[in-house]
Amino acid sequence: MNATAAVESALARIAATDGGVNAFTEVLATRARARAAVLDADPADLPLRGLPFAVKNLFDLQGLATRAGSRIERDAAPAGRDAVLVRRLEAAGAVCVGALNMDEYAYGFTTENSHDGPTRNPHDPARISGGSSGGSAAAVAAGQVPLTLGSDTNGSIRVPASLCGVFGLKPTFGRLPRTGSYPFVASLDHLGPFARDVATLAAAYDAMQGPDADDPAQVARPVEPTAALLPRGTEGLRIGVLGGWFRQMAGPAALQAVDRAARALGATQSVEWPEVDRARTAAFIITNAEGAALHMADLRRRADDFDPLTRDRFLAGALLPAAWVQQSQRVRHWFARQVAACFAHVDLLLAPATPCTAPPIGTEWLELNGQRLPARASMGLLTQPVSAIGLPVATVPLWGCDPAAPHLPLGVQLIAAPWREDLCLRAARALEAAGVAHAPVATL
Repeated sequence: MNATAAVESALARIAATDGGVNAFTEVLATRARARAAVLDADPADLPLRGLPFAVKNLFDLQGLATRAGSRIERDAAPAGRDAVLVRRLEAAGAVCVGALNMDEYAYGFTTENSHDGPTRNPHDPARISGGSSGGSAAAVAAGQVPLTLGSDTNGSIRVPASLCGVFGLKPTFGRLPRTGSYPFVASLDHLGPFARDVATLAAAYDAMQGPDADDPAQVARPVEPTAALLPRGTEGLRIGVLGGWFRQMAGPAALQAVDRAARALGATQSVEWPEVDRARTAAFIITNAEGAALHMADLRRRADDFDPLTRDRFLAGALLPAAWVQQSQRVRHWFARQVAACFAHVDLLLAPATPCTAPPIGTEWLELNGQRLPARASMGLLTQPVSAIGLPVATVPLWGCDPAAPHLPLGVQLIAAPWREDLCLRAARALEAAGVAHAPVATL
């Protein structure tokens, strides 16, 4: 691949489309062109040669302040070097072209950022892109770049992947190093990629693997490549469908997406996890408390510089009783043990990624199966219980599941036991090869 041509194509697409999408907060044209020129002069065989990519603006990029979607962090000193995952992608031949919009401090599911404006869904600009990695998903869906990086604490890769109609991967907690990224909740934060096809997703994931002593939460596992395993598809896999909470808290269109994927994969077994609602509540409390503790100094000094919704949630977290946080961690660990037992009988589980298609920007309430629920928080109803226990998940996009909005996608989560990202990606590739899941570039 000619890197310069690929980079120029991406820069032209960003210039032509981002006025209507608002995915990028910074375009690094000079840096990207210089890197592309170096690649084009280098004959080395690199797996991601010339592939343009961009990152959520909580990743360090040398020379830029790592703003994490906030006003406050714009005053920080510029990063002295790139985040480790950025360096690894560029070592594999990819070219970083910019930074992407997000919810302030990654605390949200909509990317309706009060400082940088909302990122709009490329398939319907009146609707949300999801969050908090909304810019990352929207940039891929809009055809601006073929690969992006985001973060997932409670669903922030899977929600926007579902709503924007792209493939996303949340690896096992501790699999990829977080060095050089702005934290949200240290005990829940994951980093991972978005792409329009599974082969690119797997190649990027493989390039980012490997131990890093500077992230104390990372598990020092050897690199376990996945790209070469994709042709195996679902051969030999026992696949089930999550019921209970995962059907009760999903709308008809989301259930249609799961049922369609289950038929394609031959999944007939129904599996129910216990006390999922308690696990989600525990994730909420841990998020609230850890997030508040991280930002306490700025809450005292610069409260008016926060998005009011973010500030108020952090303030609520600061007032949580310690006993609640302690009990939430107990529930989380109990839930992880119960879920681990189910993988003795099944290799992969299917569940909806979001309860519905993307709602309009500014939506405050959702009507879901006869319940009136707060819209922003409820986009993570089906992702929070999974990330609370750190399982690997690939999200695949399906289309035409909602008769009222056939032009909008919905994602299905493919969930495996810890360290089995290969199974998630194999099943994702099987659905892609069957034409059930795909990620077309939005017509803007």
